[in-house]
Amino acid sequence: MPRSAAVTGARRIVLAVAVWTVALTAAHFALNVDWSSFLNARLPLAKRKLNVAYIPVTCHLTCPVTDFISRYSLDGNIFIPRMFQGFPEIKEALISDRMQVGFMVAPMAIALAAQGAPIKIVYLGHRYGSAVVVRKDGPIRSVEDLPGHVIAIPSRFSDERLIVFKALAAHRIPATSVRMVEMAPPDVAGALAAGAIDAFSMGEPYPSQAELGGFGRVLFQAREYWPDYMSCVVVARQDVIDRRPQALQVLVDGIARSGLWLDEGLSHREHAADFVGRYYYNQPPELLRHALTQPLDRVIYTRLSPRKADFDMVRDLMIQTGVLDRKIGFDEYVDVRFAEGAVGSTAWKYEPGSGKSE
Repeated sequence: MPRSAAVTGARRIVLAVAVWTVALTAAHFALNVDWSSFLNARLPLAKRKLNVAYIPVTCHLTCPVTDFISRYSLDGNIFIPRMFQGFPEIKEALISDRMQVGFMVAPMAIALAAQGAPIKIVYLGHRYGSAVVVRKDGPIRSVEDLPGHVIAIPSRFSDERLIVFKALAAHRIPATSVRMVEMAPPDVAGALAAGAIDAFSMGEPYPSQAELGGFGRVLFQAREYWPDYMSCVVVARQDVIDRRPQALQVLVDGIARSGLWLDEGLSHREHAADFVGRYYYNQPPELLRHALTQPLDRVIYTRLSPRKADFDMVRDLMIQTGVLDRKIGFDEYVDVRFAEGAVGSTAWKYEPGSGKSE
């Protein structure tokens, strides 16, 4: 082969390798780099969208609903939602300022504030929506059958843990008679099906997942022992409250409007189940549809302003069950101004397929 032909062949190989490398690198950046967060972090502080943490439960549903619907509005999306798999990760992200706002279980927020973390509760996630679920073919038929069994909870700092204590106390059963283990919410249905646990106390849609899977049965809904039950809350960093109250108010307003929209009827809930399941939670839409509609008041998204009486009860239960060591005051961990600012909000004007929201 002439030398010139060999050189040309070598150049072609080098060029092909270079093109292939560039293509792989481009694909990596396109698939694995969160460009919205990357670019947002480089904006001046006053212009940055807030990063909001959530996990795939119905108590956090207003986060993706607000993000989805607001994208069709003139102003566009008002924050950057980020999905996590568990509450400990959200806690760390808030403390490190990777997230400025997050949804988390109420007792965890209270405990963090009591420990000096610079956060405040500004709104609720929803009411009702948690249940204790047992194996359908298992020996637990009533609360009286729980002693001696293993119950999974999302965190020892959770209302799902407290509801187990309330149910046991109502039947004069000592809490020490059951063993509670912490488990990430997405893992509990599989653990119940495999027999690794005997029951779980968790928010939707995981009770629905166990029911639809044919291996789980709801032993009781949380509100049977805790009327007006609440689980998760919206938490904001104190520096956001101090420096960017207007941005935080817009976010809370959006969440309030999403709650009103969800509670307007069946069609809105079915549509939310579809787009949240496919685009945000990576869950089958029929699972969320069951959790949101069977029945319609299985979860509700209105009356979400933080109320002192609710939180005093949670705080006192935390002290009684050994996860809080002092009687922290309501104003130390709740800032009601943003919920009060959202009181006059109206539901989003958005219908499925309209391509426009107001």
